[in-house]
Amino acid sequence: MHWQDHITVNPLVVHGKACIRGTRIPVAVVLANLADGLSAGEIIRSYPSLTPEGIQAALAYAADLAQERVLPLPA
Repeated sequence: MHWQDHITVNPLVVHGKACIRGTRIPVAVVLANLADGLSAGEIIRSYPSLTPEGIQAALAYAADLAQERVLPLPA
């Protein structure tokens, strides 16, 4: 999965936040829905322009971001 094929950043769209290509759906919204326990199908029903590939790309994007910075965890 090359998330770069599915995610764009444009300063003129949603204030430059990473969005699923061809939509105004921020990656953060997709990830928040997944974190809240929604299934891919439930998210797609809420955002019909979203595809399963877009959801997978959001996860791949988040995984790449997590590799870049270590967040301190409580002991």
